[in-house]
Amino acid sequence: MTGIRTELPSAVRTSPRRTALISGASIAGPALAYWLNRHGFAVTVVEKAGALRGGGYPIDIRGTALEVVRRMGILPRLREAHIELRRLTFLEGDGSEVASVDPHSLTGGAAGRDLEVRRGDLTDALYSAVRDDVEFLFDDSIDTFEQTNHGVDVTFRGGSRRTFDMVFGADGVHSRTREFLFGPEEQFHRYLGYCFAGFTMRNTFGLSHEVMMWNTPGRAAALYATGDNTEVHAFLNFAHPEPPFDAFRNPRAQRDLVTTVFADAGWEVPGMLTALRDADDLFFDAVSQIRMPRWSSGRVALVGDAAYAPSFLTGQGSSLALVGAYMLAGSLADRDHATGFAAYEHDTRDFVTVNQDQVGEGDAALFPTTARALEQRNAMLRKLSVMPAARERPAHSALTLPEFDVIRPSAAGR
Repeated sequence: MTGIRTELPSAVRTSPRRTALISGASIAGPALAYWLNRHGFAVTVVEKAGALRGGGYPIDIRGTALEVVRRMGILPRLREAHIELRRLTFLEGDGSEVASVDPHSLTGGAAGRDLEVRRGDLTDALYSAVRDDVEFLFDDSIDTFEQTNHGVDVTFRGGSRRTFDMVFGADGVHSRTREFLFGPEEQFHRYLGYCFAGFTMRNTFGLSHEVMMWNTPGRAAALYATGDNTEVHAFLNFAHPEPPFDAFRNPRAQRDLVTTVFADAGWEVPGMLTALRDADDLFFDAVSQIRMPRWSSGRVALVGDAAYAPSFLTGQGSSLALVGAYMLAGSLADRDHATGFAAYEHDTRDFVTVNQDQVGEGDAALFPTTARALEQRNAMLRKLSVMPAARERPAHSALTLPEFDVIRPSAAGR
């Protein structure tokens, strides 16, 4: 499946357009494609899936990232898709209520300004903003690439070969581009001690615009209702001493592991395990970060989770992807690849680091691993339930977006 590439009129183009290949069409990839196109690049996006991945769990857009989507012209569309989460209720192991709190008290979000949208709504908005201006190759991927003095020679899994001025890895936590460039993931993978499984199931619980979370030491189960619809997002999180690498590419092993861990759990967990066995949208992974000393080598650079996944404990993965894409493309606007990549890292790394470091500020305490830690967390939640929502965390807006010169308006901006 191939999209349409729109060329600049010859009268406008004063020099050959630089070419870019982006691996990954989730969030960072289309966002980077949008901004590279605005800065005059001819862009191709390759995606191993056969189509855009719709649905998915809700994600947050906060702080600096809100300015990115505003400049892309998609903020009104995302405002319409916003999920107004009304309450977050925590439960004891026996199902009794611990506390019901304002969600912003825990996320550090700004009520009335931050966005929470279904992942598919964000990917659809990003794709719509760029699909007429760049080339999309679905059901394909990079097989190999070789850097030369003149570009990057790429061989695709489908068999074709092409040369690009630059290549970008926007292919997630388990990035193959990163592995090609820097070696095995393990050297950059910071495991945070948990695994999780997410999937959808029928909303037989009467939930609406809320989250119910059950905890025992080392285990959590949550039901997330994004509206008054017939489905809820189910979430099972558990402590695990080492990353279960043998399960990452084996859905049956994932289901077996989760079922074993939660076999004796109460509340609604038995029904969740039944739904897990039949779920066709299961997403399983370790709770982890990617920490790298550098994000580029030669003519190839990484963006989003491939370079600096912060983990869902920060709630900043999508925001970092959006901001990183903007900064990377802008840094290349009037620079060669070496100078541009250096500027991207210099100007973006502090923002990335301060957001990744939020994990050390108590976020993991939502999933205590001991009875004592669980009681301490519950005491904290009871206090929060009678306090006003906290202010936005400074990390979310720690970077003020620079203005980069834009070569031409995109279709979305006209």
